[in-house]
Amino acid sequence: MSPLRHLISINDLSNAEIEQVFASATKYLSQLSNKDTPYRVSRSLKIATGRVLATLFYEPSTRTRLSFESAMLRLGGRTISSADPATSSAAKGESLADTARVVSSYADALVIRHPRDGAARLAAEYADIPVINGGDGSHEHPTQTLCDLYTLQREKGTFKGLNVVISGDLRGSRTIHSFVYALARFKAEIRLMPGGKGMELPAHVDWRLRNEFHSHPLPKAKIASANADIDAVYRTVDQPHQLALVTASDFVPRKEADIFYMTRFQKERWPEGKKDYLKIDSKFLRDRRYRNASVLHPLPRVGELDAELDALPRAAYFRQASYGVPIRMALIAGLLDLSRGSALEKFSSGFPKAQYPLHQQPRELGLCCVNPNCITHDKQEGPYAGNKFYLVQKDGLRLRCYYCETDIENAVVGNRKAKTYSAAGAAVKTGASLKDAVFFRSISDAARAGYKPQRKAQAAAG
Repeated sequence: MSPLRHLISINDLSNAEIEQVFASATKYLSQLSNKDTPYRVSRSLKIATGRVLATLFYEPSTRTRLSFESAMLRLGGRTISSADPATSSAAKGESLADTARVVSSYADALVIRHPRDGAARLAAEYADIPVINGGDGSHEHPTQTLCDLYTLQREKGTFKGLNVVISGDLRGSRTIHSFVYALARFKAEIRLMPGGKGMELPAHVDWRLRNEFHSHPLPKAKIASANADIDAVYRTVDQPHQLALVTASDFVPRKEADIFYMTRFQKERWPEGKKDYLKIDSKFLRDRRYRNASVLHPLPRVGELDAELDALPRAAYFRQASYGVPIRMALIAGLLDLSRGSALEKFSSGFPKAQYPLHQQPRELGLCCVNPNCITHDKQEGPYAGNKFYLVQKDGLRLRCYYCETDIENAVVGNRKAKTYSAAGAAVKTGASLKDAVFFRSISDAARAGYKPQRKAQAAAG
């Protein structure tokens, strides 16, 4: 049997594995669709007989939940579902950690959607079956990104190196966060068009694009002259060191887009209420920059994409939704090792990621994740969601929450044994010294906890 694998982030799959999923999805479409609707699976297999998929949804969903359940049924398996948190044990105060452990005894795989960032990672910690992230807060939605990339392949013949304009709520959309990571990995030119003020990419997503996926924004002067309505254009270099060798004149963005990707205003993630929001209609898309662009949208749409676009051949969003079934069939088959003898048996360890040391500190001491929507701030999960951070030491110290992947810059480093602290953003040695480390948000926080500056403490001891 293959080792237990989870899909929490799009980066839990390698590029080769993504292509394997697409190859299997294409096989399912060719075998199980009708010639009149080649993008829709309409027949079933029996490779998942006796297997059960559980769908645990704490947020509303139509496409994600039903396409996962349809995918499992099309594979010949069965599904069990909890789609209303008001009728689940969560309403009684049960923790997600306990729910994940219980559901593990009922099913062979679990799909979870949750309003808290990092909830899927927490569920995976306590489940002993594969956990698939069906969307967690504004963190990620990796299976939607698989559908999006596959749609690019079907519409344009490839999903590599395309010129993709992404518009909408870039801050609140988990779909976009997964999507930009994947596009950078496949060397797309990414143009970002926020749907309104304050809707730019979160700072930690932008930092990862630049520093871990080596996708860098073009000089602002070039953007302004070529694309007045574009906030930023990112281009991925082949190797990190190449950026220094490229002149500004090499960074002229392509004028015509291959794909225009629109998403809705994420009203549930904006407590301050509705904002002015960009609307896309046929007049907008007649602009020379978008005249050959296929239009994608993860749905549901709520007014930002005009219904008059539906008749356009390049309106791909309903085909995009249909691809959710074969894509999720391929993913389930791979994670459960149903397709023996196929390439999916070779699921490995995901996209190569930097190996950052992981540090856990007491919840009652030092800083916690700064993202107020992180699962670590859910009172029911207090005993289960550890205060854990990856130590990212590049151009200063960053702490990355283990669950929601939000970064904290310039934390103050304390030593629990000596009761001292170092300057904000100081480097941390791994190994034995890390066990004594505790991190504070500020010097004043460290002082309130009874910690003294390292040099002063040393001088007093001398």
